[in-house]
Amino acid sequence: MARSKTYSTRQREAILAYLASLGGQHITANQVALYFERAGSPIGLATIYRHLDRFVQSGKVRKHHLDGAPGACYQHIAGEHPHPQIQLKCEACGAVLHLHCSMLEEIPAHVYQAHSFQINPLKTVLYGKCPNCL
Repeated sequence: MARSKTYSTRQREAILAYLASLGGQHITANQVALYFERAGSPIGLATIYRHLDRFVQSGKVRKHHLDGAPGACYQHIAGEHPHPQIQLKCEACGAVLHLHCSMLEEIPAHVYQAHSFQINPLKTVLYGKCPNCL
């Protein structure tokens, strides 16, 4: 039993390290599984989901449901931007960017105060075209 816990810990650490190496990019559980399979260290999909859920609960990873993407996407949270940010989704190529702008902090407060509507920043996506598709 202790051996399986050690193995699971190694898998958990490997998954978290891989997510951190992506620099905040979104990735699906299937893409994580494919990465480890190609690297010669396959990890079962159920194990990946279990670890991703734990990372989300501990605040290390953010879970997103984006339009047009089947299932959920996951994003490692870098220490410099621990709070939810508005996302920008390119309608041409599907790229998702995170907008880190001090002016954004004013928008949810304004919408709430002036319009009595509370924005959910975890599900706020603005659509348009990314710099590569302009």
